[in-house]
Amino acid sequence: MGRRSAEGEHRIAGPGRRQSFDFEGQVMPLFLSTFTNKVDRKGRVSVPASYRAALSGQEWAGVVLYRSPLLPAIVGCDLEYMLRHSEAVDEFQALEDPRQALSATILADSRQLAFDPEGRILLPADLLAHANITDRASFVGRGKTFQIWEPAALEDHTAKTLGMVRENLKGGMQTANAAAPGPGGTP
Repeated sequence: MGRRSAEGEHRIAGPGRRQSFDFEGQVMPLFLSTFTNKVDRKGRVSVPASYRAALSGQEWAGVVLYRSPLLPAIVGCDLEYMLRHSEAVDEFQALEDPRQALSATILADSRQLAFDPEGRILLPADLLAHANITDRASFVGRGKTFQIWEPAALEDHTAKTLGMVRENLKGGMQTANAAAPGPGGTP
């Protein structure tokens, strides 16, 4: 049984349990944590067991991958997530609409990859090249999706992101402290 919140029910995976998020009656996989796995010379990599468990509610055993349009990473998701992109393309008829263009680009670039009996997928050469992945791949949970990174690039990206977050938090705290009323009621 999961925790209930305003958004829905969270089901945290344990051994043999699906890790998912129930939002308005739709069960979506929930991808958490970071894992680094070996990539063999053929481009096969083991998908983390918790990610496979999160995807276990699908009609087929596999994952959908596409190149991140902004980062040197691969994005992974389930078919339901891609169906929502497809609906967005149908919904936004104007070709000039950036949301429609992004969804259409993602759909065209996506690959359905089946798990082999060991829980591995074969990463296509162009996806490996996009993320500069050679012998190891880091899987990074992002909630409804996950990313696959070259480990050193992920470390650099994480360090830069944490630096930006810290600066933003410091700036926000300094602004909040400057605007907070002092002991006499004045800032």
